Amino acid sequence: MAVVTGAGSGIGRETAITLARAGAAVVVSDVSEHAGQESVDIIGDTACFITTDVTDRASVQHLIDETLRRYGKLDVAHNNAGISGDVGRTADLNAEDWGRVIAVNLTGVFNCLQAELRVLVPQKSGSVINTASVLGLGAIPEQAHYIAAKHGVIGLTKAAAIDYATSGVRINAVAPAPVRTTLVERLDAENPGYIERLSSYIPAGRIALPAEIAQAVLYLASDASEFVNGTVLRVDGALAAL
Repeated sequence: MAVVTGAGSGIGRETAITLARAGAAVVVSDVSEHAGQESVDIIGDTACFITTDVTDRASVQHLIDETLRRYGKLDVAHNNAGISGDVGRTADLNAEDWGRVIAVNLTGVFNCLQAELRVLVPQKSGSVINTASVLGLGAIPEQAHYIAAKHGVIGLTKAAAIDYATSGVRINAVAPAPVRTTLVERLDAENPGYIERLSSYIPAGRIALPAEIAQAVLYLASDASEFVNGTVLRVDGALAAL
């Protein structure tokens, strides 16, 4: 039984599809009812949709409570909901935009993780996978808010893994390189050559596909990664090797 936040598009949608194909019942969670229901329609009867705003602790608690009411358990959680925010040098970033990115990308993961652990720790089993980024392991210009949030997700993942290392619950993160999502394709349409420029930085010569990140999440969700805990799994086309 798996819960995926931000499952209305991109990595989250592909993860929900991949987990369902692997045999899991999946709760598709997203702030957009339309997008989330689209994902459910793609997956079929093994999925359901629950509207969730990860910045709202009551909304997150409702997600977990409703999951338990419908399915009676929780095995896997993929905390994936995230936004990008406007770009700009650090001194020029809008404070409201900073707050919004941190609220969704970092505090949202914290809110979900807390609610999930209160279920998983007592049952002494479960796997949590947080979506970080290669930008949580480094930096580029003009994205201080996003970079700070993703560094925070990695720190939170490691801290929680240590806190619960003997509990039977595993907490890991995936750190993708740029991924060909709807957002990235829109940016490419607005700024011709954007995807090509991103691809030029990656030794593999292209950006990742959402399904490739979903396969990494599936591994971390599965018993094949039973002794993997507190790890950040890069999915980056050899970017780390540079």
